[in-house]
Amino acid sequence: MLAKRIIPCLDIKDGQTVKGTNFVNLRQAGDPVELGKIYSEQGADELVYLDITASHEGRKTFTDLVKRIAAHISIPFTVGGGIHELSDVDRLLSAGADKISINSSAIRNPQLIDDIASHFGSQVCVVAIDAKQTADGWKCYLNGGRKETDWNLFEWAREANERGAGEILFTSMDHDGVKNGYANDALSQLSQILTIPVIASGGAGSKEHFRDAFTIGKADAALAASVFHFGEIPIPELKAYLCKEGINVRV
Repeated sequence: MLAKRIIPCLDIKDGQTVKGTNFVNLRQAGDPVELGKIYSEQGADELVYLDITASHEGRKTFTDLVKRIAAHISIPFTVGGGIHELSDVDRLLSAGADKISINSSAIRNPQLIDDIASHFGSQVCVVAIDAKQTADGWKCYLNGGRKETDWNLFEWAREANERGAGEILFTSMDHDGVKNGYANDALSQLSQILTIPVIASGGAGSKEHFRDAFTIGKADAALAASVFHFGEIPIPELKAYLCKEGINVRV
């Protein structure tokens, strides 16, 4: 069985790592390159860097930061934010990123998933989905959670899977930064209907929450931010705990 992955996520705004709650109330968490280096040394399996205002402000993800990250970090990392066309993907992969993450641009132009998969390979294409529960079920949101769409979470995830996405990164907006655990029921449902790995995001507050994401949610990877950025859960300690709980992780 493939090892479950632990993935620190670094949300980037104005060149600094930030973290909020329910996608708002951001506070600074440190230098993205330095933090990434620490996580790499601590045993993180991968990193995700998201330029969180790129889609909203219509900017491109900054290539020079990706180059600096690639120069200092020895584990795979994914970059997202402001990726709208193949030239954006090419630029970021050339700068050293291993994968790219698309969210708003994929919903607006689903063909982008097919194009990335056929040009660069499915393994490069992570489709990130920000969703929250509404009266009409789980709805997907655009532009960093600012705009509701007509897409249902499960229908859109299946569509992305069929178009060639390599992974789904699902963030529950209701759980984001609240530290009450991941959206395990939704994760479990996603893992049943998809043929590609699912990354859990939103809600990590304790080591048990990671365990539950893997056992109840059936996630392939668990992503978290503030518990790592502010030293609440050291990665070596988390991995030792998961091992004791019988979960296959790389140590």
